[in-house]
Amino acid sequence: MKNMGWLTLLGLWLVSPAWALETVELKPEPVSHWRVLDGTVEAVHQATLSAQTSGRVAEVLFDVNDYVEAGSVLVRFTNTEQKAALDQAEANLEAARAAFKQAEAEYQRIKGVFERKLVSKSDMDRVTSQRDAARARLKAAESAVESARQQYEYTIVRAPYAGIVTKRFIEKGESVHPGQPLMAGLSLDRLRVQVDVPQSMVLPIRKKKQAEIWLDESGSRTLAGEKVTIFPFADPQAKTFRVRVDLPQAETGLFPGEFVKTAFVTETVERLLVPWKAVMVRSELVSVYVMDEAGRVSLRQVRVGQRHGERVEVLSGLKAGERVVLDPVAAAAEVLRQREVDS
Repeated sequence: MKNMGWLTLLGLWLVSPAWALETVELKPEPVSHWRVLDGTVEAVHQATLSAQTSGRVAEVLFDVNDYVEAGSVLVRFTNTEQKAALDQAEANLEAARAAFKQAEAEYQRIKGVFERKLVSKSDMDRVTSQRDAARARLKAAESAVESARQQYEYTIVRAPYAGIVTKRFIEKGESVHPGQPLMAGLSLDRLRVQVDVPQSMVLPIRKKKQAEIWLDESGSRTLAGEKVTIFPFADPQAKTFRVRVDLPQAETGLFPGEFVKTAFVTETVERLLVPWKAVMVRSELVSVYVMDEAGRVSLRQVRVGQRHGERVEVLSGLKAGERVVLDPVAAAAEVLRQREVDS
């Protein structure tokens, strides 16, 4: 009886082992419908630093492809003229302070005498005018020191933010003048994608304002856009609108200048979704294994649409309520077993 029980169980397994296959029942689900366009990655922070004073290049501390921290010294100029101008301005400031101090003391002395009506009003007006002129010269001297100090600080060029040097325009020993480019750089910390969108897509994109960047060709790895900005004017030749998608501050593996697929949400629709791992792709044929109510497994050709993470839309070939086998290898083995049993 014991052996007979094992034979019975074995016979049941041979007749219908499909119960061991994991399946998923299909039902319509609301999903976001995407339109995918090509975009170009660019850095949010990118700049060309220019000289703000005249001088000769004394040091160039970084070169192309070097990484620099925010505030790092990039270039130093000779500063003899700027240092001399600063020293002169500071000396003039000390003289102006002394002159104002003397004028203020004289003003206070005459004011006390004038209040006792021992001097004329013209004398009071004279010392008041002298005091006001001394104060004006003091303010001018203070401004001259600030200007000279700024020119002196311009002889040291620092990085405005952390990033990578992309271009270098000067060499050591070269004379520079205000406005001359020195270095160009960009930061990889903040990136965004620029996309030219057809006019017909602008309204739904403006309504949804949702986008994601595909990190691979299939769209299985995506990065959600942080902000979608639509420019308020179109290119008169191409009839397209520029759309900018800001990316979150994260390690993406993207670099400025790269082309990437950018998907925009245009509408919400109901679709049947199957796990991507259940789908088999052979050349141009796409198929899944389906289990019927009797537990029999068969191969079904389908047409798929957009990917949604680990799942994909089924546009035709399946209907709601059907069950799809998640493991195609096990399903193929079951189909072979069914054929052997049937024969």
